[in-house]
Amino acid sequence: MPEESSEDVFKIIVATDIHLGYGEKDVIRGNDSLVTFEEILENAKKHEADFILLGGDLFHENKPPRRIMHGCISLLRKFCFGDKPILFEYLSDQSADFKHCQFPTLNYEDTNLNVSIPVFSIHGNHDDPSGQGNLCSLDLLHSAGLMNYFGKTTSLEKIEMSPLLMQKGSTKLALYGLGSVRDERLHRLFVHKNVTMLRPKENQEDWFNVFVIHQNRAKHSTTSYIPEQFLDDFLDLVIWGHEHECRLEPEWNSSQNFFVSQPGSSVATSLSEGETVKKHIGLLQIKGKNFKITKIPLTTVRQFYMENVVLSETELDPNDLDIGKKVEAYCSEKVEAILQKAGR
Repeated sequence: MPEESSEDVFKIIVATDIHLGYGEKDVIRGNDSLVTFEEILENAKKHEADFILLGGDLFHENKPPRRIMHGCISLLRKFCFGDKPILFEYLSDQSADFKHCQFPTLNYEDTNLNVSIPVFSIHGNHDDPSGQGNLCSLDLLHSAGLMNYFGKTTSLEKIEMSPLLMQKGSTKLALYGLGSVRDERLHRLFVHKNVTMLRPKENQEDWFNVFVIHQNRAKHSTTSYIPEQFLDDFLDLVIWGHEHECRLEPEWNSSQNFFVSQPGSSVATSLSEGETVKKHIGLLQIKGKNFKITKIPLTTVRQFYMENVVLSETELDPNDLDIGKKVEAYCSEKVEAILQKAGR
């Protein structure tokens, strides 16, 4: 890849599963998700990103608490509005790409707004559309001019995805997005060939094709996940949201001939081993048909350690009359050792 300053290089901050509002009632951790979201936006400004790409679950709840929504809006206004010029062109039809929105336009091309870093986002399974009007929190942010919400589908029988087409210098980017759909339903649609990804009519090989998706990647049952082989082989890079383990380094799928990058969550929301992996976001740089992802560690994320204790593998005697106290003491020693590890 060339130097970052090249006029032909897209610079995109990539993050997924921010889960704003997770643990918001916790006295100690209540602001963790907002603090890390601020760090993500600060990195976008620091690295002079062309735009921010979010892979779903910006919010932890379908109806975020008022305090959390207020915090999100405040941060987006603080970091994403300003006089920095937008250095890429948008080539596709905005009215078609954002037809699901009340204002089917890009926020940075609205003459009433002054956007310096656009945000593009799909929805996840936590902040998906529901209820009267089939709306979600991202609809509110889009209507307020704070974000560009794409990848929303309204049909239960057929999904047709048109890419957002952008160009910076000689680099052409086709960005596909699909907000979260129930895995079993989407699996069935793929099996019956009812999911279509449309391509530009001309010079198809000139485009770098990115697809952002928010589904189960790991196989939980026969149909409750989306196999990578279901996806079109013309794609160059898949950004996979929903899975919380950070596997940001692109992984090559030799059967489909594309790379998969799994950024993981920016906050731990469950007691699982995948959440113990160091949290990162990515700086995605694209020039022509080449790309690289630079890992940016998140420094504000609360440390999370997890270890398994198997009492049968210790020297503790289950027949000891004081076994209860000794187990408690053994576990306390383990916890203290982890705390010392965290303090280093």
